[in-house]
Amino acid sequence: MVGDIFALMFGLLALLGFLFWLWMLVDCATKESDQGNTKIVWIIIIVFTNFIGAVIYFFVQRRQRLQSFYNEAHSSRSESRPL
Repeated sequence: MVGDIFALMFGLLALLGFLFWLWMLVDCATKESDQGNTKIVWIIIIVFTNFIGAVIYFFVQRRQRLQSFYNEAHSSRSESRPL
């Protein structure tokens, strides 16, 4: 009984980890800049280090890209406001 619950919880955790890894892989492949080798390097890191690489990508690269989009959106909005 306890073993079944543990197996179910482990399976669910493994599925969530796989979905997160897949999300980061697709995010990197579709939204990362084509300039230089950053896209291919991040894809290699994510593929070969699996979940750990996806977590590193999430906290390092993806957050930087989102922050730059946020800054660009606010700077363009402030420039378009009349005084």
